[in-house]
Amino acid sequence: MAADEVKLGGDSPSPQAELARRLNLLLDIAVAERGKPVTFREVQEQLASKGVKLSRARWFYMKDGTGRLVSDPELLTALCEIFNVDPSYLLPGSDAALPERIDSQLEFVKSLRAARVKSFAARTLGDVSPETLRLISEYLNKDIDLHPRGEQAAATAPEDTEDGHPEAP
Repeated sequence: MAADEVKLGGDSPSPQAELARRLNLLLDIAVAERGKPVTFREVQEQLASKGVKLSRARWFYMKDGTGRLVSDPELLTALCEIFNVDPSYLLPGSDAALPERIDSQLEFVKSLRAARVKSFAARTLGDVSPETLRLISEYLNKDIDLHPRGEQAAATAPEDTEDGHPEAP
């Protein structure tokens, strides 16, 4: 079950899923702003410089929205400082609005992802009929046209992640 599918008795996401959504949004925007993903090691080192510890397992379940809710205000505030957002943004129960800087990058990130998917599909879906490939391209191009910078950024080769594998689209 994906983080955005974890529900608490109704239509609202669980606190874990909401934290994961906000954290992943910050990570996506960081990619858009700096051109490469933020690695666990980078986050861990920056937190350590603030006297805050973070294990790889905890980082995974925070980003995945699984496991118990991470509500450590020291950790969450330090993460907000790393991503340069209001310290309340990641705190449980916070109704902090989406930071303006993050909000302004959302469409770009969406377009960047669509461009990467298009590029990936073109490389790997050689067996698909030309008509199907054309329909996929048309759909993605509609999104890409909103922000041409996304396709340009997606044209650069993605850097390998910490585990040595290229980042998936």
